[in-house]
Amino acid sequence: MDIRSVFKPLDEKKFSWFHAKSMITTGMGVFTDGYDLSSIGIVLLTVLSSFGITSHSPDYALYTSLIAGSALIGAAVGAIIFGILSNRGRKTFYGVDVALMTVGALLQAFVTSPLELVLVRLLLGIGIGADYVLSPMIMAEHSNAKDRGKIIALGFGLFWGFGATTAALIYLGLSYAGVSPDVIWKVVLAAGAIPAASVIYLRRKIPETPRYLARIKGDVEGLRNVIKEVVGQDIQASGELKDVKTFSEYFSKFGKTFLVAALLWFLFDIVAYSGILFGPSLIAKSLGINSGVFQLLNEGLFIVPGGLVALAFIDRLGRKPLQTVGFIGMALSLFAFTAYKDLAGAAFSPLIAYVIYGMMNFAQQAGPGSISAAGMLGVELAPTKVRGLVQSLTVASGRIGAALTSFVFPSLFLTYGEGFAVGFLGAVALIAAVITLLFVPETKSKPLEESSQEVVVEFEKSTPRK
Repeated sequence: MDIRSVFKPLDEKKFSWFHAKSMITTGMGVFTDGYDLSSIGIVLLTVLSSFGITSHSPDYALYTSLIAGSALIGAAVGAIIFGILSNRGRKTFYGVDVALMTVGALLQAFVTSPLELVLVRLLLGIGIGADYVLSPMIMAEHSNAKDRGKIIALGFGLFWGFGATTAALIYLGLSYAGVSPDVIWKVVLAAGAIPAASVIYLRRKIPETPRYLARIKGDVEGLRNVIKEVVGQDIQASGELKDVKTFSEYFSKFGKTFLVAALLWFLFDIVAYSGILFGPSLIAKSLGINSGVFQLLNEGLFIVPGGLVALAFIDRLGRKPLQTVGFIGMALSLFAFTAYKDLAGAAFSPLIAYVIYGMMNFAQQAGPGSISAAGMLGVELAPTKVRGLVQSLTVASGRIGAALTSFVFPSLFLTYGEGFAVGFLGAVALIAAVITLLFVPETKSKPLEESSQEVVVEFEKSTPRK
């Protein structure tokens, strides 16, 4: 039978309370991701100072990169591990990810050396990497075709920003309350355990995804039960629904598409995490802005509005045009920021420079920040059987790009100056725009079996050769 007909009730189901509840449950983990990964950028200079490390210390650049990048390295490892495990059940490990994040966040309050903080953030990162694989995949496999883009963009894109905003608010609140800086950074980092712990139970209650039950487990009865829970009606499903093709068969057929999805997340994170990790410290410092204020204004004035643009157009215009224009906007903003700081001279205004830089964040969230970095390409372009593995590769690629920038950007900044470092990021964004335009297929409003071409493989399998 045509596998599209099995999931048709899900694909045509209007947005419901089930979708909203699943999105919030999933989104709180993503909220924690945003909190944990952005909070370190806000308190990074305070952390270094607490351990007696200054810009004149011989190991300043090393510890700046290790502390900023350790969670990202852990995320790459966690993505690969849980991407492989996801074929044993999406729900099976849903809750383990946020449990790891809870423990890792809490332990940050008890470290006594920079090395201990690096190791604890590695553990934290493993949980984050797991969540980056599982959350978008579960969102996509439960959602309808019409609203899938908005659901992922909101549940993964904007919730991430809400977490980053909360981190900035807590930092500013503690600072204005006169709390000691040595206490502030520990409280800010450890508070990431609260949202993670709040959804452990809820995640364990989310039903297994119908596509996993049908295509990987071959559990027809379980499939019917979940679809009845989501849609409220029985379906007729018979025959062999389990996908028996191997990863190598899928990779040989769609490997180039998988590679493009991974490469785009890699390039995006090189640009984005330079801002996330070092914007509130190096960029904000160069403009004379408090790190917490810098982060808060970025979210409120640029990132959230950009996310709202993505929500409005992602299922209308599509993924490809939004991401292409978003990358171009990022590049233009970064080039303009560099040019303005170099050429303004005595007329230089920190406010104008900040607005120009902020537009990069707007373009980022209106485009690739709500698409590639929300895991959308990995889940929409990969068939169910290999979706977890492909998603793990795209996530790991992004985390490697982010970890790479945690080492490269400070070196470029300190060695060649801010203008060169920011201009380099603009060039990377421009390359990503070209790759998106040339190689990314459009997936809006298509059932996952069509967007991933899984139905094509099934048709070839069922068509007898002459």
